[in-house]
Amino acid sequence: MPILQEGELKFSFPATAIPFRFDGATHGLSHCMKAVDFIVEFTSFYLFVEVKDPDNTQATPERRARFASELAQPAFPRALSRKYRDSFVYRWAERKIDKPLRYVVLLQLSTLQPALYLAVDQALKCELPIASTPSSWVRPIASGLAVLSVAQWNAIGHYGTIQRV
Repeated sequence: MPILQEGELKFSFPATAIPFRFDGATHGLSHCMKAVDFIVEFTSFYLFVEVKDPDNTQATPERRARFASELAQPAFPRALSRKYRDSFVYRWAERKIDKPLRYVVLLQLSTLQPALYLAVDQALKCELPIASTPSSWVRPIASGLAVLSVAQWNAIGHYGTIQRV
């Protein structure tokens, strides 16, 4: 079972998945391009994963509150969409987009109400052209997008599991 860790969160992926850290030293263009944290290759699609974990044990209550207020600002979904777009362009330039793409933002903030997860999800969908695309496009920029908590990710199951370490 392939494993990646981001901060205190350990991701265990299915045996057939090929995950790798994308936002790291090997990226090479971090001075001008943003990047999602992980890319995971599944048999029929790629999963781009961005991790936001204000529930980590190092975060202060003040930092968590500040993060929660940032969620409501237009800059938050814009920053998430830029990470996806830049990662998409990077992989496109490598000719490594040969399957549909899905984007999951893992957002772990226990004080966040479920309706706010949906609000962030909808705001991000407004930033990335997923549901409504020009008629000239022959393929979508992403086949799916979701903002999930750790519990929601684990309930889905087919992406693997996450546990706090």
